[in-house]
Amino acid sequence: MLKRRDALKLGAVGVTGLAVPGGLGTASLRRLRETTAPEAFSVPLALPRRARPVRRTWTTDYYRMTVREAEAAILPGVKTKIMGYDGLFPGPVIHALKGRRVVVRQTNALDMPTIVHLHGGHTAVSSDGYPSDVIEPGAFRDYEYLNEQPAATLWYHDHTHHMSAEMIFRGLSGTYIITDPAELRLGLPMGHHDVPITLRDVRFDDAGQIVFEMDDFQYRNTVLVNGRPQPYFEVAARKYRLRLINTSNLRFFSLGLSTGTEMTVVASDGGLLPAPRPVKNVMLSPGERADVVVDFGAHDPGTRIVLVNEFGADDATRNLMRFDVGRRVWDPSRIPESPVNAPDLGEAQVTRDVHFGFDPQTGDWLMDGKTFDMKRVDMRIRRGDTEIWRVHNKGAGPSVPHNMHLHGTHFEVLDRDGQAVAPHETGPKDTVFIGHGSTVRIKVRYDRYLGRYLYHCHLIDHASMGMMAQAEII
Repeated sequence: MLKRRDALKLGAVGVTGLAVPGGLGTASLRRLRETTAPEAFSVPLALPRRARPVRRTWTTDYYRMTVREAEAAILPGVKTKIMGYDGLFPGPVIHALKGRRVVVRQTNALDMPTIVHLHGGHTAVSSDGYPSDVIEPGAFRDYEYLNEQPAATLWYHDHTHHMSAEMIFRGLSGTYIITDPAELRLGLPMGHHDVPITLRDVRFDDAGQIVFEMDDFQYRNTVLVNGRPQPYFEVAARKYRLRLINTSNLRFFSLGLSTGTEMTVVASDGGLLPAPRPVKNVMLSPGERADVVVDFGAHDPGTRIVLVNEFGADDATRNLMRFDVGRRVWDPSRIPESPVNAPDLGEAQVTRDVHFGFDPQTGDWLMDGKTFDMKRVDMRIRRGDTEIWRVHNKGAGPSVPHNMHLHGTHFEVLDRDGQAVAPHETGPKDTVFIGHGSTVRIKVRYDRYLGRYLYHCHLIDHASMGMMAQAEII
């Protein structure tokens, strides 16, 4: 395991495999042994276990989880050592209700500190996973989530200072879904037809064990869907809501269906779009989410449809999973036609520029020319003020993409290089892609809590190597 003191000493190994979308899966240099890698579409999709409250009151659901090492059945016949919430890979799904409080007690059974961050959550600083708020080995911490935000697909993951890249890579992530009775009335698919699809890649050695090296994108050449390589999923001939979540450290996905069937994107990071949008593909950088509705009822029973990653370099990184269409069933669900009222962030009072960069001497990734220092405040923002951030990826150094993730709020993506953004970017976002040579403008407002919140590249190896800063909300 990478030691904390070594995390920032590693250079940008393998950045050439991260060129620009279109080349984001091109460097699969080494594969598993044929005897270890399963045949494509030979294992069923695993649905992550649903977390159950240990106690419920009129206002609050209480959960308990233990962060620990375990063994997972990722590859057939192999027990792979992982880090997991409750020892699961990926972690259990928490289902929360808008306006109903959730408290999660996280107990640390590792031999090193850990921190938990609810990605996309509007939380007080004390529960956001600030770098100094560690859970020491043998200790616990209660994280409070008020869920006073729109229904959305979120996820939780480790955020330990300098170590989050390795700890997420070894398995410390899980899904957190906020639902809203008002959204249920829209008629979207629900229950067994509302399915989280977590995507990530991993590097295995010949014994099927996870190998972590900082920034070694080109060797992470096995893609996992809900923790398994190239699974199949038996679906009824009806509509499904697929919650697509990119939990990779570095890999981008451009997702479409092999039949050319349209998907309807209905939600992004922070909740429902202003209006559903039909799309042929959705591009997700690390940390981004998109909820899409797929009508498998438009196909005959027996049809097989592959979820394809257009950025994949070979079969294993391109053909991610297969949907096997079964019998036709009654389908009361629908795609909503009425628009959703997007939050009005108002006119901006401040415009800021944020620059990504790289230090070739140290191998550090930089934010505004500096590596992260939790003692330094990089911005002071007045609560309730609306700001425009121009986020630039035009610095010297490797020609690689980045993205921007903000803790504690969502934002509106205004444009990319002056052009309209993709359909799934028209809703509330907390993470946005910035290609090399590009500038993305976002409209930001922190309107709830005071204190210090991180903002950083969510190619999480880059954040672990310094590409992170903090704003103090005053």
